[in-house]
Amino acid sequence: MSVTLLGATGSIGASTIDLLRSEPGRFRVEAVTANRQAAALAQLARDVGARLAVVADPTRYRELADALAGSGIAAAAGPAALEEAASRPADWVMAAITGAAGLRPALAAVERGATVAIANKECLVCAGTLFMQRATARGATLLPVDSEHNAIFQALSAGRREEVTRIVLTASGGPFRTATLAEMRVATVHQALKHPNWSMGAKVTIDSATMMNKGLELIEAHHLFGFGSDKIDIIVHPQSIVHGIVEYCDGSMIAQVGPPDMRVPIASCLAWPGRMAAMARLDFRQLATLTFEAPDPVRFPSLRLARAAMVAGNGAPTVLNAANEIAVEAFIDGRLGFTGIPALVEMTLESAHGRGIMREPIDVDDAIVIDQSTRELAQGLLPAVARKAS
Repeated sequence: MSVTLLGATGSIGASTIDLLRSEPGRFRVEAVTANRQAAALAQLARDVGARLAVVADPTRYRELADALAGSGIAAAAGPAALEEAASRPADWVMAAITGAAGLRPALAAVERGATVAIANKECLVCAGTLFMQRATARGATLLPVDSEHNAIFQALSAGRREEVTRIVLTASGGPFRTATLAEMRVATVHQALKHPNWSMGAKVTIDSATMMNKGLELIEAHHLFGFGSDKIDIIVHPQSIVHGIVEYCDGSMIAQVGPPDMRVPIASCLAWPGRMAAMARLDFRQLATLTFEAPDPVRFPSLRLARAAMVAGNGAPTVLNAANEIAVEAFIDGRLGFTGIPALVEMTLESAHGRGIMREPIDVDDAIVIDQSTRELAQGLLPAVARKAS
């Protein structure tokens, strides 16, 4: 099977590469892409025998081309080249480019009817209605990579859709699960990045600390599985062993259980509709207990904001995501306190009303316009929120 990896040098890309290497001869790599890491991308392309390597930053093209000289691997750079990589004839595409930059390449893969493993939240949060409509029209297959959505995807095979009572996404609770509000107000970036279970990039780890990550996953689940807010629950499960649950009308609850290792859901997508040998296994004998608790809406207001944005629909999820990215960036840079992250998101959502930003995006270009307009709005509101939160 031929595969393309969009975002090959990130944590999802690295886990996917591990799986490809575990079964040599089963997969052929068509293209690999990265944002700015030209040297790392060139080495990766050589290692996996890719036909094309693309770096998003045009200023890194020469570095990439020089590093690939004599390899026979084509080099390219820039946003158009990312779309071209996604458009090449690979059977399976990993869409793991973070941020709004991943929208167009992922949609390019969808438009040719490929099987697309979705690890980019923006595809479904910023343009979920559009993305799902195009996938249906083009006959593309979308496979969820997030461990929670992959769990639901697997558990839904146990019954008919009309028999589902609800789906439940689990959350680890992040590093501040038991912290007080006072402690969260003075939390440092170092503390926020110390996730108890998962090894992820900085943005996703901070989102886990605020639980915005789970809020965004709520919106993703709505688009992926077509259930409304009343049928999607979130529960905190600190051990990160149960990743998702589907409850059926007869009271049966089907859960997907596995180690907190992203290679498990990626393997599910890579081998679908079959299976492949595990690289990570769970030993129940090493587990003392599994616990579950309700999320605290006071300490973690991001869940409330995300659910409200999902119910509001139109451009609200796009605004939510863009404002959150600005807030997280400001926190990492030391310009905003930890509890200022959801505060800035909420103020941006409130300010976006009446500005024409909350409209349903008609295409990817429109989604990006809404995204950029929101970022400008959030940047303008940032100083006031930072002062209030300090």
